[in-house]
Amino acid sequence: MDKLRLLRSNSWCRLGVSRVSTFCGRFYSSASDPDPTDTIYSRISRAGHPTNSMTAILEEWLEQGRDLKRSVLQGLVKQLRKYNRSGHALQVSEWMFDQMNYPVSPGDIAIRLDLISRVRGLEQVEKYFDGIPDNLKGFQVYGSLLHCYAAHKHLEKAEALMLKMRELGFLKTSLAYNVMLKLYFQLGKTEKLEMLLQEMEQNGIKHDKFTFNIQLNAYGATADIEGMEKLLSKMAIDPGLTLDWHVYVIVAKWYLKAGLIEKGLTMLRKLEPIISGKSKRTAYETLLTLYATAGETDDVYRMWNLLKNLGKVYNSGYLCMISSLMKLDEINGAERIFKEWESELEYFDARVPNVIISAYCRKGHLEKAEAYVNGFIESGKDPDATTWDRLATGYHANGQMAKSVEAMKKAILADRPGWTPNTMTLAAILEYLKEQDDVGAAEEFLKLLQERGHSSTGIYDKLGSDLNKEILRFEAIAQMEREEHIG
Repeated sequence: MDKLRLLRSNSWCRLGVSRVSTFCGRFYSSASDPDPTDTIYSRISRAGHPTNSMTAILEEWLEQGRDLKRSVLQGLVKQLRKYNRSGHALQVSEWMFDQMNYPVSPGDIAIRLDLISRVRGLEQVEKYFDGIPDNLKGFQVYGSLLHCYAAHKHLEKAEALMLKMRELGFLKTSLAYNVMLKLYFQLGKTEKLEMLLQEMEQNGIKHDKFTFNIQLNAYGATADIEGMEKLLSKMAIDPGLTLDWHVYVIVAKWYLKAGLIEKGLTMLRKLEPIISGKSKRTAYETLLTLYATAGETDDVYRMWNLLKNLGKVYNSGYLCMISSLMKLDEINGAERIFKEWESELEYFDARVPNVIISAYCRKGHLEKAEAYVNGFIESGKDPDATTWDRLATGYHANGQMAKSVEAMKKAILADRPGWTPNTMTLAAILEYLKEQDDVGAAEEFLKLLQERGHSSTGIYDKLGSDLNKEILRFEAIAQMEREEHIG
């Protein structure tokens, strides 16, 4: 530990004597390192399980006499956020400023607020915000807090903060407006959305592509296809606006949802030629999911081949492809792609096997789902809370309640920040235990829920109502499908 303190105080280390560069998403240390592929990014990427400590990895790196520049740590936070590893990103952020004592910027604080929101909830966000010095509470920080309120759909607090930002003169661009517009759209507050759009026009705040995209989504969500098409035409002739493929994806998605398959397919094929640059990978992943929604198996495989032609396929690509093939009932194809993922596996991502396990559970192929879970255990990988939750829901949907109870217990014991159990399956489990007249088992299960912080999941409201087992099974599967939605 003395060595670690020396390293931290070493001005040469803080100045970054060893060069650090970014290439293909990896952060490389100096050429003097014995293994150039052994990077801080590769170590952290491999430690993907939610229970792994990022702090321990960072401390070990320093103890080995290596440098960690502020820019590298900020890059790590960015990458971890990008891949939804919010808990790990928060650990790195806290370690960077609390342990390494690097100077903190408003941008760093804004990111920290977002991470706390995702991992620990709004109460901790507000506590952290209250402790920020006033000189650092600028537009970025207030904007991040607004985003936190919106992410948790806390309308009253978001509106109150918007009023405060208006008083402080922070509403000079579309950024905060777009956050509120999206929140109003998500909550179905159409009148408030329209009023805010009018306020933007009155204050001379120009609508950007995000503003227009929210409007397109609002029209689509209310099945106002005509309004959506008129807005798209208006956008097309706006000289200050360039329509990228994202715009056409939004329109295509709502066409498909409205059952206008041919219009949706026309829109998808219209956008393909304008895909370019670094966005190709994301575009192809998005397109193959939408072609699956339209039932176009050949186009799904065509997009997959285009994606593979870009080079290495990442976990997100496999996730989209397996999910799409399962949606099309192309089980053999999904299994083949899954085996390909296993053979190419570099960094384990539990979401990929969870997709195929979920699909098996939905379709009643419980033996296959069990085989996959057992395979992970035998290979030394611990199934996460979502895996056990999906299996518990599969057992519930197929009337195997004793197995559902045991799988849900394992899910709760393996829980992680941000995870919540399937409430319908939980309701069915507690009802089952009540019917079995097993008071001890029921109390044990409830105690486990409370100890793990899941006593406010809405489950007790379900118990107070007249439960219909068939409806519970249907709703449990529906909830699993919503949570499994990709793209």
